[in-house]
Amino acid sequence: MGSRYTENDDRWYHGDSPSLDEPYDSHRTAGGEPLGAHMARDGDGCLEAGSDDDDGDGDDGEIDQASADVGATQKKRRKRNKKQSKKKSKANSPLQQSSPPRVPLEHIFPSGKYPECEAQEYQATARTTAAEARYDGRRYWEDDTFLNNYRKAAEVHRQTRRWVQETAKPGTTLQDIAVGIEDSVRALLDNAGLEPGDSLKSGMGFPTGLCLNNQVAHYTPNPGQKPVVLQQQDVLTVDFGVHINGWIVDSAFTMAFDPTYDNLLAAVKDATNTGIKTAGIDVRISDVSAAIQEVMESYEVEIGGKTYRVKPVRSLSGHNIQQYHIHGGKSIPFVKHRDQTKMEEGEVFAIETFGSTGRGYTVDDVGVYGYGLNDDAPLRAPVSLSSAKRLHKTIRENFGTLVFCRRYLERLGVDNYLAGMNCLIQNGVVEEYGPLMDIKGSYSAQFEHTFLLRETHKEIFSRGDDY
Repeated sequence: MGSRYTENDDRWYHGDSPSLDEPYDSHRTAGGEPLGAHMARDGDGCLEAGSDDDDGDGDDGEIDQASADVGATQKKRRKRNKKQSKKKSKANSPLQQSSPPRVPLEHIFPSGKYPECEAQEYQATARTTAAEARYDGRRYWEDDTFLNNYRKAAEVHRQTRRWVQETAKPGTTLQDIAVGIEDSVRALLDNAGLEPGDSLKSGMGFPTGLCLNNQVAHYTPNPGQKPVVLQQQDVLTVDFGVHINGWIVDSAFTMAFDPTYDNLLAAVKDATNTGIKTAGIDVRISDVSAAIQEVMESYEVEIGGKTYRVKPVRSLSGHNIQQYHIHGGKSIPFVKHRDQTKMEEGEVFAIETFGSTGRGYTVDDVGVYGYGLNDDAPLRAPVSLSSAKRLHKTIRENFGTLVFCRRYLERLGVDNYLAGMNCLIQNGVVEEYGPLMDIKGSYSAQFEHTFLLRETHKEIFSRGDDY
């Protein structure tokens, strides 16, 4: 590695530079002898202390004069170097304002940047505790990591559902479809979710929903059930979520193998897209609901020679999403209402619409869809049953407030959990969710997208070339 050479260096010696503040040492040998020292030697280079030179003409005075000249030269150079260093320090130091002030600010702040002034927070008022406080709580959307994770989860959803659309055919069991979806999501995320805490980092946002015909929502095949085989005349709705760090992409679509139901699917897809188009910052949710209802009820479908108007399902709604909470507190019904709640910047919404040829109301179906910890559940479950305590610990470590199903528990190796689960449900620690259906003989469809209300536009995370 070579030494850096600077043109301003005025080096009359070689080697390490002595400090300008320390006295000159004429006995330094590293890097050569001082200028003029050779004059203290006789002609053959040998020192002869206390003797005359060969000529005997008294050259000692000349030697003393030479040494004096050397010392004077060194003093001049030290003074000159000190002056130069003072000039450099003055040039590098910022200018100070004169008194009275006459130096232009551009000279004192050459960068053009002036010091930040004092910042004081607003005192708590109705304005700051409501709208501004909510906005500050949603500044996460400005984080590139948040956006990138949401986009990644959306891509996982698109690639997984593409596989479903290609492989879900008559003769396939719903169990195989559900397991295939969940295995695909975990593989694409590179997270098997088998260790405590892994499923909280990324994975399924909620149990895969696979609903047929009059089943409107929240049906999933459970272990031990009789296999349900997909038929040619079935209308299949697929609803699943992908999460990364608790932020869920919630998206759903409906498939039919008979063109008879095309208009039903078109009505619901159009209604969902209308809701998304209407949504925006400061838009009243009631306006979004009215637009959805108007579009959906404009469609009719003919089934078996009878014409049905497509009805919005009144007992279900879209919703906003919060971290680790699929339902964030705001609801978007599919029919007109008087709620004046507005959408706000930074909120994540899942606009989903359900259309039915039946009554447009749902009732509970038999079976269990899934479970979820109540938000206000204590860290220690107030139960005495040991199996319930162990199950509660497993739920907290693997799912938190995310909804899960029996398939997920058994995948972790949990067995004999039903008694403990019932105990947790009875004590209000866990909530149970069941399937929902319309009247028998009716058909329903669902389409859903997740989007973020950004400052200048909506970003529809789950949009793909399929819907």
